[in-house]
Amino acid sequence: MEIKDIKSVYFIGAGGIGMSAIARYFINCGLVVAGYDKTPSELTRRLEKEGMLIHYKEDVNEIPFACKQKDSCLVIYTPAIPDNHAELTYFRENAFEIQKRAQVLGTLTRHMKGLCVAGTHGKTTTSTMCAHIMHQSHLDCNAFLGGISKNYGTNYILSQSDYVVIEADEFDRSFHWLSPWMTVITSTDPDHLDIYGTKEAYLDSFRHYSELILPGGALIIHRNLEMKENIQDGVKRYDYSLNEGDFHAENIRIENGTITFDFISPIENIKNIELGQPIPINIENGIAAMAMAQLAGCNADELRYGMKTFGGVDRRFDFKIKSDKLVFLSDYAHHPKEIYQSAKSIRELYKDRHITAIFQPHLYTRTRDFYLDFADALSQLDEVILTDIYPAREEPIEGVSSQLIYDNLKPGVKKQLINKDQVLDLVKERSFDVLIVLGAGDLDNMVPQMAKILNEK
Repeated sequence: MEIKDIKSVYFIGAGGIGMSAIARYFINCGLVVAGYDKTPSELTRRLEKEGMLIHYKEDVNEIPFACKQKDSCLVIYTPAIPDNHAELTYFRENAFEIQKRAQVLGTLTRHMKGLCVAGTHGKTTTSTMCAHIMHQSHLDCNAFLGGISKNYGTNYILSQSDYVVIEADEFDRSFHWLSPWMTVITSTDPDHLDIYGTKEAYLDSFRHYSELILPGGALIIHRNLEMKENIQDGVKRYDYSLNEGDFHAENIRIENGTITFDFISPIENIKNIELGQPIPINIENGIAAMAMAQLAGCNADELRYGMKTFGGVDRRFDFKIKSDKLVFLSDYAHHPKEIYQSAKSIRELYKDRHITAIFQPHLYTRTRDFYLDFADALSQLDEVILTDIYPAREEPIEGVSSQLIYDNLKPGVKKQLINKDQVLDLVKERSFDVLIVLGAGDLDNMVPQMAKILNEK
């Protein structure tokens, strides 16, 4: 089905962060947009206000009439939806055009210049940062992001630009549908081993992704990754890191709540870049975002202004309370390397304060595969409160629980194991100096209540 033939679009798993960005694209195109999701959320409520028809009961009878016309309805689903889902089964049995969200993004990268960001961690912040730099520049861009940009209050940017910024997701090999003009690869620490099976298969998936970069484009890859890229003739290769590589930072200054550095580049060095969201890990994310924007054609003033005005991403080092008496923030970090970087950044910012983390592990398989790494990363902090595992798409695995992480935290770390439904009571009873909520599960839904409790104290 050609995009011009589509009159309605139906989403199965409408409330996912990546799915909602595509839904917003089709809403803006003036099409009938509808879908199913398991539970209401702030995101689904916002989509409904924007014009999307969403229901929360798995029922073919709830599908709108316009979305039952197979010659004009495109069905988009997320890999997290089970194969036996009643609505997905209906569309398959009636020979509808059905695509994964990644296939739709792939089509868009073949119609525009795709600026993609892939990697185990860092991709949401880096892609959102790049989209902000591009959008406020003379080039402009479209964007499909994996998080809500605080600058725009959405995960989607629509413009008349030839450029599209896309977060390239490796889950279920989704990024293999893309045709990047340029891509950043931030990291390749093994993850999703329930899908890939082995570390080697995971790394090979990134190698194949690098083959998809279009001639005339570029690969911007973090130095010293284990993956071996295999780029086509005509694709330029650059590397980056914090303090070495084709793109890097020099003269880093962290003082009085601000972070400033000089951006070193083979195109043009730029002095005194100030981070709008002054978090140490964002220096490296910013280097990657600026590298891609600069290669696309952004000038020095546009890079400097874009970085200074970047407001961050919801759930990415997201401060809710920031005072001399109390700091409270949430962070989506759910892989050991992400937890490590988050803990390292907060320790750098608050060297002499007592830092407590409430961590909800995400997935039984990830906990089983990396519990020692999780324990090691969390042990940088003074205190760790662990909740039960958020299962997402998985069934429990015998012998796998948060206890595995708890038992391997280093001596000296104060620790506690609680159920999720005990969290609010614990926040009411305890006092904190610096408190961070970590994880990709549903604990973040409690963050507004936690902030209210802490503010009332």
